[in-house]
Amino acid sequence: MPSQFKTIGIYGRVNNPGVIDSLRVVIAFLRELNQDFVVEKVTGQTLSDAALPLVEHDALSQKCDMIIVVGGDGSLLHAAHAVIHNEVPVLGINRGRLGFLTDIHPTEVDKIKAILDGDYILEKRFLLSASAELQGKILGSGTALNEVAIIPDSMPHMNEFEIYIDDKFVCSQHADGLIIATPTGSTAYALSGGGPILHPNLDAIVIVPMFSHTLSIRPLVIEGDQRVTVIVTPNNPYPPRLTCDSQGYIDTPRGSHITIQKNPERLHLIHPLDYDYYETLRSKLHWGHKLQYKEE
Repeated sequence: MPSQFKTIGIYGRVNNPGVIDSLRVVIAFLRELNQDFVVEKVTGQTLSDAALPLVEHDALSQKCDMIIVVGGDGSLLHAAHAVIHNEVPVLGINRGRLGFLTDIHPTEVDKIKAILDGDYILEKRFLLSASAELQGKILGSGTALNEVAIIPDSMPHMNEFEIYIDDKFVCSQHADGLIIATPTGSTAYALSGGGPILHPNLDAIVIVPMFSHTLSIRPLVIEGDQRVTVIVTPNNPYPPRLTCDSQGYIDTPRGSHITIQKNPERLHLIHPLDYDYYETLRSKLHWGHKLQYKEE
């Protein structure tokens, strides 16, 4: 039975030998299956295989029906930004440190066969859109799967913000920064900032202050369809920057209005059938394992 995925794209940020080894294993496996595939150009050039069909990074979504990413969550995020607009599904093979998104172990590439045969779980993770403007002029915009972060420009220092939700004033803050995260991003930057873990199926957004000067300030979870507006007040001596998944920075001068809201596009994420979200949390965060005891 032919695969429902006619052409597979392969991508990896080849910054360690383990990634290169796994890329070669995946390519050899696809060749054994006679599965058509293409390799992202920079990835393929590192592998020194003249027979590999190479495509530019930005052309991946036009050339393939699924992307296999070898690396960590950062690698998957980088690949996802190239294919989100065409809703090309992404499968991750974990060669990173944590791997909340890349959940196939490097020794389990045989699971790819079942996925190609149609046996898989498909998740649709929502994204955030962010834009910054000053006096009606757009300063920049971006899309985030994990988080939109408002952070200091160069050195850690206190910034002053006003936060609005659906145009209703919530609070002002003096803090090092602010993280606005999706459920997917709740286990990333927001988690290190003390935010809650949100199940990826929740339609919610979490707002996490970074080192707030108001000790009663806590992370706030809101509905996914609500719009967040952050005003960088004129009192800031060192205006912050805006970043989406750390994919570049947008300067936000004093008086800037930053708008964050749900993006209508989705990341289509593929998991093997034995995927267990809670097992992922338990293993990655080193939570306690199921206890062994005799029931009375």
